[in-house]
Amino acid sequence: MLRRVLVGLVAIGVLASFMGMGGFSLFTATTDNDGNEFTSGSVVISTSPSSAFLTMSDMAPGDSVTAKLTVSNDGSLQMRYAMTTATTGDDGLDDALMLEIKTLGAGCTAFDGTWIYGETPATLAGGVIGDPTPGGDTGDRTLDASANEDLCFKVTFPSGATGPMSATTTATFTFDAEQTTNNS
Repeated sequence: MLRRVLVGLVAIGVLASFMGMGGFSLFTATTDNDGNEFTSGSVVISTSPSSAFLTMSDMAPGDSVTAKLTVSNDGSLQMRYAMTTATTGDDGLDDALMLEIKTLGAGCTAFDGTWIYGETPATLAGGVIGDPTPGGDTGDRTLDASANEDLCFKVTFPSGATGPMSATTTATFTFDAEQTTNNS
């Protein structure tokens, strides 16, 4: 009998709890946290002057010409850059001319900065700084965002050269840049 009374009380309690659930109140709230904005950075390289900064006519063996080129990071991320040289003119002058590149010391005329290219004799046709393939490579130059560096270029027609005469060559210096962040 006691057992029936207990089972009855439990059953009444379960039914009462189900009926009472409909009467409970529940308070809720929601808030938005908007305006979360994400902007990618940029890598923008430029040179000044942008073209034909290093020219000389009627070169004779022993002549040289120097000129300053400013390389700028106009982007918002730190970058590294490399430079390659392409020449046109199949007359051999590009192989006879020697290219040297230094950081700008006291001035391009003094040509007294730190060597970047051509410390040992190097032809204009093979002028390279670093490596343009992606990733950090030996010789790549690094520039912080909104920074620049002045380079001094020197092209020499060696005094011992015997030719070619009446030849013309044109050089194009190509600068390739990439981000350094998350790019080893």
